[in-house]
Amino acid sequence: MLEPASNGGSENPGSEHPESGSVPEPEGAAPSSSQPAPEPITEFHIGEEFGTAKRSLPPMRIVLICIAGVAVVVGILAFRERPKPQGAGAINFVSAAEVPGQGMVLAAITFTLRNTTEKPMWIHTLKAQLTTADGGTFDDNAASAVDLDRYYQAFPALKESSEAAISPEAKLLAGAEQRGTIIVGFKVTKEAFDQRKSLTVSIQPYDQVLPVVLK
Repeated sequence: MLEPASNGGSENPGSEHPESGSVPEPEGAAPSSSQPAPEPITEFHIGEEFGTAKRSLPPMRIVLICIAGVAVVVGILAFRERPKPQGAGAINFVSAAEVPGQGMVLAAITFTLRNTTEKPMWIHTLKAQLTTADGGTFDDNAASAVDLDRYYQAFPALKESSEAAISPEAKLLAGAEQRGTIIVGFKVTKEAFDQRKSLTVSIQPYDQVLPVVLK
């Protein structure tokens, strides 16, 4: 009876010997050094490029210069276009009379008014303002033109160097000049009036913002 030959040792059934020079890599091992290394990741901050004033606006110095330039231009235009009185003239003569027992003075003011515009001027109101030596101010509207003769009869001193009355609704043509008189009253003594600090006549034309002030 033949016996099987002995192979010198026990072997696991089905096992295979690895080929010479081939060593299997263990599971989970790092990749071989022969593979290329991954490229480094470059960080990209889009918010820094487009979301900040530093990136999207010009330098602050340029912005401030531009703002200053615009402000200067606007100031020049506003100065040129500001409302201006549309007339000129001056007070020529003043006479006064004290009203007995009433503590007031009547003043006849003669002045010259010029229309410096290129269109007719219609007078809306006429008034005078007195500033006394102690800084007090008094205002009064001009008396009606039809009453001037009555005032002249009662106080002849008022008629001195007087001219024809100028009253509201009077019209001055473009470039025309007119000389006239108004009568006003102030609650001051004759002495306080004579020692006045200033006396002005304010003429407010229709359709104008500023009055014409005569001194």
